[in-house]
Amino acid sequence: MPITMATTYVSIYKLIPDYLVTKRYGLFILYSIYTLIVSGYLIMVSIFFSLIYLANFEYTQMNPITRNILLVTSGVYLIVVVVSAFKLLKLNLIQAENTKKLETKILETQLKLKEQELNYLKMQIHPHFLFNTLNTMYGFALKKADETPEMILKLSNLLDYLLYQVDKPLVLLIDEINHIKDYIELEKLRFNKRLDVSFNTYNIPENISIAPMLLLPFIENSFKHGHLNNGVLTIKIVLSCTKEQVFFFIENSHSNNNQSRKGIGLENIQKRLDLLYKGKYDLQIENSNNLFKVLLKLNPN
Repeated sequence: MPITMATTYVSIYKLIPDYLVTKRYGLFILYSIYTLIVSGYLIMVSIFFSLIYLANFEYTQMNPITRNILLVTSGVYLIVVVVSAFKLLKLNLIQAENTKKLETKILETQLKLKEQELNYLKMQIHPHFLFNTLNTMYGFALKKADETPEMILKLSNLLDYLLYQVDKPLVLLIDEINHIKDYIELEKLRFNKRLDVSFNTYNIPENISIAPMLLLPFIENSFKHGHLNNGVLTIKIVLSCTKEQVFFFIENSHSNNNQSRKGIGLENIQKRLDLLYKGKYDLQIENSNNLFKVLLKLNPN
């Protein structure tokens, strides 16, 4: 019993945790051989002293089990192996639990980083939009134009949307459309007769949702980088839905002499699409024949 206990303790508290688990296989094999030799020697000594003190050197007087050296040795090492197996199982369970906790931490960290990146992208959009709108309002205020109160009301609606809706993960597509309409009305006041814009929607369900501020950067980009042909900026916007997809198309007049500057809006929207709808969207951008076109096919589910 003392030899069995000592050999088991050496196995489960030294050999397995210090050498086997840490993948130091060479030392594990070497020290296992040492342990085997020492324990085997002690077993032989214990049998020898059993012969001396208990049987008075009479082999026939020895306990029948003690006579069978193979049986005694096998019994000792069977206990060692069984206990060591339970130790390995316990260590594996602990390792699996630690691995699961680590994976959970990694996923939480990745989620927080993704949220921070999304917030950063949104913060880039808001100041850019407000800057253009406030500049327009300032110009109207200087002229004391009658349209100034209407512009303030539209801006108020937009700010309400930015403050209370944009931080949500999803908003109704209908709300996003109303937000776009308010933005277009503000731009109409700014451009006056120099703007020819159409915004048509088809088959818009009441329950479909998308990420907030997802479509506006395309429209904002068209107003910012669009080119006036014959003194008029032409923009066509079409938004339609099927059971599984949202189709968004926008086209604006463009100058071939103007470099293909996409602006922060399109760069941000591509990053946001990758973060929110990776593998669920198709974005096509075409710049030719004095027209800049964007086609977005989105699976919001």
